[in-house]
Amino acid sequence: MTDPSPARLSAAELIDLVLDGGSWRSWDTAPVRGAVDPAYAAELDAAQERSGADESVLTGEGLMRGRRVAVLMGEFAFLAGSIGRAAADRLVSSIERATREGLPLLAGPVSGGTRMQEGTPAFVQMVRISEAVAAHRKAGLPYLVYLRHPTTGGVMASWGSLGHVTVAEPGALVGFLGPRVYEALYGKPFPEGVQTAENLFAHGIIDGVVAPADVPDLLGRALDILMAPREGIAAVPAPPEEPVPEVDTWDAVIRSRRRDRPGVRRLLRYAASDAIPLNGTGQGEQDPGLLIALVRFGDVPCVFLGQDRRGQTYDRPMGPEALREARRGMHLAEELGLPLVTVIDTQGAALSADAENGGLAGEIARCLADLVTLRAPTLCLMLGEGSGGGALALLPADRVVAAQHAWLSPLPPEGASAIVHRDLSHAADMARSQHVGALDLRAIGTVDRIVAELPDAADEPEEFCARVGAVLQHELAGLIERGPSTPAERAARYV
Repeated sequence: MTDPSPARLSAAELIDLVLDGGSWRSWDTAPVRGAVDPAYAAELDAAQERSGADESVLTGEGLMRGRRVAVLMGEFAFLAGSIGRAAADRLVSSIERATREGLPLLAGPVSGGTRMQEGTPAFVQMVRISEAVAAHRKAGLPYLVYLRHPTTGGVMASWGSLGHVTVAEPGALVGFLGPRVYEALYGKPFPEGVQTAENLFAHGIIDGVVAPADVPDLLGRALDILMAPREGIAAVPAPPEEPVPEVDTWDAVIRSRRRDRPGVRRLLRYAASDAIPLNGTGQGEQDPGLLIALVRFGDVPCVFLGQDRRGQTYDRPMGPEALREARRGMHLAEELGLPLVTVIDTQGAALSADAENGGLAGEIARCLADLVTLRAPTLCLMLGEGSGGGALALLPADRVVAAQHAWLSPLPPEGASAIVHRDLSHAADMARSQHVGALDLRAIGTVDRIVAELPDAADEPEEFCARVGAVLQHELAGLIERGPSTPAERAARYV
């Protein structure tokens, strides 16, 4: 029977693949092991001879597309990539050095976990390694992880699971408890297909499944966004504001629901200079109703959170998982010092037992609290429908831009009609009387700028998206220059 697992690159081979040729410089010194028993010493000697490495991790620096980066790379041929005290010392020392020198950190774990020959003293090194990574992230420096085959145990449960962006090798065994250990403890095989890179992606735990040859391009593009300058960005001239005629509110609502109206995916296709999709909460949840990505509009970077009209269906409306995914993006923006763009385009959050059991109301509240207090510049784009608390959850921002036919309402107008008139026939009147349209919201200061539709975004999708992109680029450049508003200033927009 053929082994379905991927061919395993050595640490040195992956370093050569990812970094610019000839740029690698090791930071490693000879490991200090202290007294070890003869049997373990013999294993260490054999591992070194077999692997050509003196420990299970190699650390150092190099250039990726000309940018200086720090690297942590596992070597499976050295005692299955296991982490003992010497390996942990090497990891912690290198992470701390990367933090001091302000370098982004690239990690390529491959490991069976904690080194059993050293027992609990090795096991508790997970604490030191996790603290060092947390300090690196707190310094606002990117930490990017490529999980290789296999990555399990204490490595997966520490430096393998703390990335701002985490992708994995196709077909890789990735999980916590190694299948051999599970079978020994429980007397039956671990269920097939669970501890795979593809399954983790499907469950929103990792951001992608990427072949080794594609890693340099993905990580390089990610760093172009994450390491883009936050100061000295050239001012982007304001695009001309087209006159926006008076729009009947109900007509705007009808237009916003056109199936061919451009959503966030077409916006990114036509307006962004680069976009790297992320995936899920990182904690086992993802919702197709929300798109999270690292994006550049022109030269201006951002974290992008867009309600995806294509991913929301009658059978699966946007649920609390989408808002938890959005909160991941909010925390990324704050930690990395990037502006945050939120996009409202939803028929409304799920009204179901599952949504209630999933804490929908609490997630709306936490999104509102996170956005109002976020220590990063924020920009909201009202792109289409804006129904209910699921829409409001992404509204609070330093600046709000709206498409001409966008709207925001406590309920769909039909729902408001059902409450007030006990029928659906007054929906148009309710939409008009509740001041839900973009023009009404600009009049009361909720919206700062309206992007015209000529005459309808669905009839000119590419041109409309390009106009929106130009406005976003201008607004984001200004926000980076000014910095984030205070929570009180953000709340004052609604007085």
